[in-house]
Amino acid sequence: MLSRKQKHILLKFFSMFSVVRGYNILMMVVAQYLASIYILAHDKSVKEVIFDVNLLMLVLASSAVIAGGYIINNFYDSEKDLINRPQKSMLDKLVSQNTKLSFYFVLNFIAVILASYVSFKAVLFFSVYIFAIWLYSHKLKRLPFIGNLTSAVLTITPFFVIFIYYKNFEHVIFVHAMFLFLIISMRELTKDLENIKGDLAQNYHTIPIVYGEKASKLMLTALGILTLVPALLLIYKFQIGKMSYFFYFSLALLMVFQLLLWRSHSKLQYLILHNILKVIILAGVVSIPLIDISLVLDKITLIV
Repeated sequence: MLSRKQKHILLKFFSMFSVVRGYNILMMVVAQYLASIYILAHDKSVKEVIFDVNLLMLVLASSAVIAGGYIINNFYDSEKDLINRPQKSMLDKLVSQNTKLSFYFVLNFIAVILASYVSFKAVLFFSVYIFAIWLYSHKLKRLPFIGNLTSAVLTITPFFVIFIYYKNFEHVIFVHAMFLFLIISMRELTKDLENIKGDLAQNYHTIPIVYGEKASKLMLTALGILTLVPALLLIYKFQIGKMSYFFYFSLALLMVFQLLLWRSHSKLQYLILHNILKVIILAGVVSIPLIDISLVLDKITLIV
């Protein structure tokens, strides 16, 4: 049996894990490595990519900055989250704001140190990334359009740093990025619909609050139609192997999303829509190896 002190420490650990969204960071790490192996550095062997110390430093620095970003976002949104996510807020409050801020500065410092191993340009990149996340959390997220656009850009930035590192400028990468950007933009707007109550109470000027739910749904429909462009290009124009099945799956889910969207009015219904987009993103990560199934089969053969 755990002592009372041990239980308290364990609860604080889960509280901080909740604040930094540890599950999201883990998914980002996996996504960065899979994207590196199968897309950005497909001309290199799996071993070269996995044991690339510079890549490891960039991935760890990205993870530290993202964790810090979740902390500072939690700090500024604490009052709003009490309304939108009361249960999660109670768990998050087990760790004091001072402790969270201290951890925030430590994580950003660690990120800069890790980046310095790669190059001075990497240090500048992550310094700008840290500042951009703070600016978004402090001010930009309260603004319609700018907040949504900034959030989507910040979300794909960890992939951008790997893209710059490998200097791979193939067209297929930009089309993949376009699809991801559009899905994330839809997710951010859906989150705004989901969080109207808290945003309104805290004077956030999000798209649903400024322009209304109907206008937001029209924008989501337009974004959904736009995703057809990169999805169909990837299926029919580029060689993406069996990952084409993921895009068929995504288009089917997006059709379901659109059907449910115009029938949704409550927080729970918008949460379901949000989860549909999260499933698409998660499925996209785990399906990356399908681009070159031969690499997967080779690894299975070696294991057997």
